[in-house]
Amino acid sequence: MEKLLPLAEKAAALLKARKQTIAVAESSAGGLINAALLALPGASAYCKGGMVAYTRDAMLGLRDVTPEMLQAVRGGTEPNALFRARTIRERLNADWGLSESGAAGPTGSRYGYAAGHCVLAVAGGMEKSMTLETASSDRQANMYAFSEAALKLLIECLEKAPKPVA
Repeated sequence: MEKLLPLAEKAAALLKARKQTIAVAESSAGGLINAALLALPGASAYCKGGMVAYTRDAMLGLRDVTPEMLQAVRGGTEPNALFRARTIRERLNADWGLSESGAAGPTGSRYGYAAGHCVLAVAGGMEKSMTLETASSDRQANMYAFSEAALKLLIECLEKAPKPVA
């Protein structure tokens, strides 16, 4: 958690300065992203909440998410990560959505990706997605690597996106 807290602090400061909020959907990070954001005092000013959508059924439990929607965005892909970021943003009425989904290990995913494969996305004032490959089967190390990459992606987008009009 020590590596995540400075990143969470930076993201929190950027969100507060912009007077904006974040919602997070994660899977293989197991809640570490949300935990880092919520570990800071005053988190309610910028964090709407989030979920660990570890299974397809968890995503289908969200209002208006249908099997057809998930079939259109295959798991383990950047379009799937963007779908998750957009969906959590909309469902929690946040300015930004952040998503993470991957295979922490020690084995790969049911979609054929090796352990250490992760897709990340941010949706809000701008959209960006990326794929991370750690080439590691160390489950805990991957969970932290995925969380670190997600927070860095969020910070990058917050720094690059146009400032909201007051």
